[in-house]
Amino acid sequence: MSTYAVVDPATGEQVKTYPTDSDEQVMAAVGKAHEAHRQWARTTPVEERAALVGRVAELHTERRQELAEAMVREMGKPLDDALGEVDFSAAIYSYYAENAAQFLADEPITLLEGEGSAVVKKRPLGVLLGIMPWNFPAYQVARFAGPNLAAGNTIVLKHAPQCPDSAALLEQLIRDAGFPEGAYVNVYATNEQIEQVIADPRVQGVSLTGSERAGAAVAEIAGRHLKKVVLELGGSDPFIVLSTDDLDATVEAAVAARLDNTGQACNAGKRVIVLEDLYDDFVARYTEKMLGTEAAPLSSEAAAQRLEEQVSGAVAEGASLATAGERRGAWYAPGVLTGIEPTHDAYHEELFGPVAMVFKARDEAHAIEIANDTPYGLGSYVFTTDPEQAQRVAEQIEAGMVFINGVGAEGAELPFGGVKRSGFGRELGRFGIEEFLNRKLVRTVA
Repeated sequence: MSTYAVVDPATGEQVKTYPTDSDEQVMAAVGKAHEAHRQWARTTPVEERAALVGRVAELHTERRQELAEAMVREMGKPLDDALGEVDFSAAIYSYYAENAAQFLADEPITLLEGEGSAVVKKRPLGVLLGIMPWNFPAYQVARFAGPNLAAGNTIVLKHAPQCPDSAALLEQLIRDAGFPEGAYVNVYATNEQIEQVIADPRVQGVSLTGSERAGAAVAEIAGRHLKKVVLELGGSDPFIVLSTDDLDATVEAAVAARLDNTGQACNAGKRVIVLEDLYDDFVARYTEKMLGTEAAPLSSEAAAQRLEEQVSGAVAEGASLATAGERRGAWYAPGVLTGIEPTHDAYHEELFGPVAMVFKARDEAHAIEIANDTPYGLGSYVFTTDPEQAQRVAEQIEAGMVFINGVGAEGAELPFGGVKRSGFGRELGRFGIEEFLNRKLVRTVA
């Protein structure tokens, strides 16, 4: 039976299967990407590469319905969310199409002594391997492919086994944009085959978005072969409420931060931390809003079962659960956990789905302590009416990103990534195009 299959989580129906590529097919994909880098990427001006990336953006807009419907079938994403994801993906490609030439421009260096000149030239590394997750089938690819195609790297892309339709559609779209054969090659590969791809000397780097376990495994293999790695892994982002002049609006923001993509986002506001003078009123309103949200299927029945086990474990250890209902297959009703203690397993875990943990903080310092008491460090949210407090708290949070008094504020121009066990490296913005470059120094003495 194929590893790659579309199984509609809303119904449990297997819609389509794809055969896994043979070892020969996978290695041939690496060869095509290598030749494309040698014959095309290294000889094509950045302006021409950027124009092709701009065409990728246009095709995302033209084919948004088809791409969105594929995501709905594959991982249960509500259609409006899927359409929004395609639009954001288009914006990312457009951003790099418009800014790549500036980001990749030569940088002269002022010499401290001696004659002549020095310049840093930003050049592509070569073939890159991308390993993508299922939760954002188009957006995750855009974050990786957009900057690297513009930079002149070529890509071998392994998508999640449950997203083979999206994988095929994106590969065709990039070819239709005018990129030559081998510039972007999709593979339906096994984990064992991917280990061989990482080891291949033609492959210069790896970018993975996924679980902590997958990231550790890939980083270990890449380290053995001295390959550059970018990892965007899990998160258990704090949503800190210190003060508010509109509690209902703050509650709405907290619900939105938790339930984006049915709660299946690495940077969702999973741990809500509220000062004790606001706690009771906040929890009452937050719970009402969470439980009143329409349920949607998670990505798979297995994902829903995993979340159910974590929540049940928390309750067994003494936490309290408010829930809108029982799990039905992949359908998991929103819920709110309170009374979680540092000794509970769930305290240090990531809950990937529509269940939030809420904590009471004595004061600002205690809120920061709770926020940082996690192995993860991806994103965070701070809500306060005091601008000085907002900056003070943001400075102390151990995370790659802090959003003050707002949610859904990500953008193509803003760097995305974390610290601690949430990974390393950055995607998006100027930093995203600089991860896989050879910053070549050219020093001319005379």
